Amino acid sequence: MKHLLDLDKWPRKQHFEFFKQFEEPFYGVTVNVDLTLAYEHAKSAGISLFIYYLYQALGAANMVTPFRYRIENDEVVVYDEVHASATINRPDSTFGFSHIDYHPSFERFLEGAELEIGRVQSTTELFPPRGGNDVLHFSALPWINFTSLSHARSFSRNDSVPKVSFGRITDIDGQKIMAVSIHVHHALMDGLHVGQYIQVYQDLLNGGL
Repeated sequence: MKHLLDLDKWPRKQHFEFFKQFEEPFYGVTVNVDLTLAYEHAKSAGISLFIYYLYQALGAANMVTPFRYRIENDEVVVYDEVHASATINRPDSTFGFSHIDYHPSFERFLEGAELEIGRVQSTTELFPPRGGNDVLHFSALPWINFTSLSHARSFSRNDSVPKVSFGRITDIDGQKIMAVSIHVHHALMDGLHVGQYIQVYQDLLNGGL
């Protein structure tokens, strides 16, 4: 479900009208998150660390409202919930796009994630049966400890979906650190909101299930 944002009551109306005209309205940051506690939480629960940090990244997006904003028909809509469209690697070195529904219950999220990962890895299809704007685009590059990242984009296609990429986990001074790249549409949010997302994400990673 979604509803229209009342632009006349939105303090960022002028920012929206300014940045939506840009040929490249996306901006991005790359930050390090601490996975030390997250690793212990996942290990003690016997679950995939990837699914754990994906679940918490999606949870943070649902908590920080601008991450649920999308531009549709030149208006801003607010989705009640957003889900994960994550790249899933296959044994043949290709990948497929997935659709993993968000659930506040980790058990329900895990069940759906495992089913969807299995579906992608057992097919050769690039796209999932379900698409839409009510997602975040997630990707993982576990081979690369990147310090910056850019995305392939089609500028002829209207796109306002946030994009989050996870890097290689490295051990630094007893901590497990992972680079995370976050790209968002500047007509919908500012650096303040990205900062809020990063803080909420770190808190969720540390907090466990």
